[in-house]
Amino acid sequence: MAKKLSKLQMAQQKAEAAAKKTNQKINELGKHTSALYTSLTTIQSLFDCIRNVPEEKMLKYEKLKVIRVNWKQQAEKIELEYKKAEVKTAGQGAAGVGAGVAVAALGPTAAMGIATTFGVASTGTAISALSGAASTNAALAWLGGGALAAGGGGMAAGSAFLALAGPVGWAIAGVSVVASGLMFFKTKSDKERLENVYTLISNRDTKSYELAIVELSERITRIVDESGKLNDAIAKIETFGTDYTQMTEEQQYELGAYVNLMEASTMLIVNPILGLQPKYSKQDFDKLCAAESDLFKRYFKEHKTMVISMVNLLYKVKLDDKDKKLLAKSLKKNKEFLVSVQMIKKEFDADDITMIERALNYKYST
Repeated sequence: MAKKLSKLQMAQQKAEAAAKKTNQKINELGKHTSALYTSLTTIQSLFDCIRNVPEEKMLKYEKLKVIRVNWKQQAEKIELEYKKAEVKTAGQGAAGVGAGVAVAALGPTAAMGIATTFGVASTGTAISALSGAASTNAALAWLGGGALAAGGGGMAAGSAFLALAGPVGWAIAGVSVVASGLMFFKTKSDKERLENVYTLISNRDTKSYELAIVELSERITRIVDESGKLNDAIAKIETFGTDYTQMTEEQQYELGAYVNLMEASTMLIVNPILGLQPKYSKQDFDKLCAAESDLFKRYFKEHKTMVISMVNLLYKVKLDDKDKKLLAKSLKKNKEFLVSVQMIKKEFDADDITMIERALNYKYST
């Protein structure tokens, strides 16, 4: 007879299923984004052939071209990093892109989905969400529960721990961390308390994934709609000729409308999926440090990796004093966790959890 699953195991399974569906949606988004990018490239080439276009219109669509090129380069970077990590992981004998949440094989369209997911600022000036190594790891973490980004060590290893920002959470990535943490407790009540903490985390992440799936679906619907409008515009522009001054006033007006359509379509590619942004980012951390006294600021800066990781872990999870002590005890004894947050055993205790709570309270207040 099969052993009954614990509340934590059921919560983890639910979160993993939601994460898997999210990854599938991201992959689907990539396919539609690829089609939209192709349409944008086609209409751009038609505009490039038109002579005597007023300068303000030309500047606008040239700016959009730069934004799209930057985005495409980020997608190519993700694909390249994935393939490099895949080779590295295979060389270490790790379980490929496993963890049950992987996109089967990352190609250009999947990479486009990832790039769109992490996105750019709404200003469209620069891709900020994928500018650093940690952010690239966050993108890769979607593809294999962090196994790739961490070089086969799982999400809770090395700098990939930062990829917990997401909402990629310990519900999936830290199963081994959770299990090993629970092993240290002999009393049933202590184990149950700790299991409840991780169940709360898993449930929170499930909600985050479910909201993200809705947002991804809405984005896909809009992209399909915009692609249809662009294809109609392409057919129209091909009949206008190549000299703006020889076009009718109605055709010139239509061209202006098509530039606006290009802008709206480009933003659908480069604007981030908000539900998949970090709960706690480097920018949040910088704001915290700027607001703190020198003593607290020094602590936070000395433990930056741990603070960002732990705030993401415990975001919107309420703990009492007993919970904090048990959580600190389980993490203190976990070598994988300590390595990931760049601390040693004697440095980590319940006081650190209290400092994390301070950072969380500041985040909530702002």
